[in-house]
Amino acid sequence: MMRTMGMVLALTLASGCACPMKGYCPAARKESLVFENASFYGKDGKFDVEKGKDAVMALAAFHGYPVFPGMREQLWVSDYNTGQFTTLGLAAVMFKNNEADRYMLMDLFLLPGQMLPEHWHEDGEKNPAKREGWLVRWGLSHIVGEGEPNLGPDLRVPAVHMNGTVTVRHETAATPGTFVPLSRVYSRHWQLAGPQGAIITEVANVHTDRAVRHSDPAINAYFLGL
Repeated sequence: MMRTMGMVLALTLASGCACPMKGYCPAARKESLVFENASFYGKDGKFDVEKGKDAVMALAAFHGYPVFPGMREQLWVSDYNTGQFTTLGLAAVMFKNNEADRYMLMDLFLLPGQMLPEHWHEDGEKNPAKREGWLVRWGLSHIVGEGEPNLGPDLRVPAVHMNGTVTVRHETAATPGTFVPLSRVYSRHWQLAGPQGAIITEVANVHTDRAVRHSDPAINAYFLGL
């Protein structure tokens, strides 16, 4: 189910369950999943997408996510050209994005402590701005958007993201079964996974890549250039 591709992957098993990547481990909540950032980059410094997919497949197995045929091939994985995939990045499977009838469903995968960068959605490509919400299925995701700032001091924005800054700081600590809607159309938002990562189902009217804008100028330029 997973090709290691030489990736450095440490699984600390406090529970004694020895095979978390061969299937669901009932005691998985006591395990820790750790990735080494350098293992995702070649000698040329370029991000290795296949190793990124290895990590996502390991995360899926760790949580007992129902891996389906062709899942690996459908994964979109990116470090947003930061060189810090374990700190800032994203993986996603788009199940359906119907631009004609305007509905969308996808799953997001965040590694432990990984940040999905702050962004927002504009009108574009004959579709209205994205209206969306997130249902955490496994793990923990700190979902942050507009509202009264309540971001705790223990939740630090990675330095690779605008020198450790963001523009919105209202956080919901979302655990499995928690649904968090976008606070307002066009509003900025971001996420930060907990220590065991997070797997999240996103629902929306539609997703349009060219209508996504990122607060970080470098990330924004890279994403729009894809």
